Amino acid sequence: VQLQASGGGLVQPGGSLRLSCAPSERLFRLNYVGWYRQAPGKQRELVARIFSDYSTNYAESVKGRFAISRDNAKNTVYLQMNSLKPEDTAVYICNIRYTTSDYWGQGTLVTVSS
Repeated sequence: VQLQASGGGLVQPGGSLRLSCAPSERLFRLNYVGWYRQAPGKQRELVARIFSDYSTNYAESVKGRFAISRDNAKNTVYLQMNSLKPEDTAVYICNIRYTTSDYWGQGTLVTVSS
């Protein structure tokens, strides 16, 4: 299974970005799709996840600012990130669970800076 992630970039504090993750496997066959992030010198952390039943969970630090969604027709999962803060700066990595295995994308850099 391959993952194609995109959408990172440089944005000012308070701005927005949308990340996309397009797996090679059909979304309805996946247990879940999630986004993790890893900032320099920090551990990788879960940002948001969407399950096959469309339920979601979020890190406390992004609740109310980020939204994860899926478009089955485009076979893509999106992470809409609003009200971005400098502490959101990290490499964002798409992750899926397919049957009993995890797969990871290549990561996309999000930099929040003025």
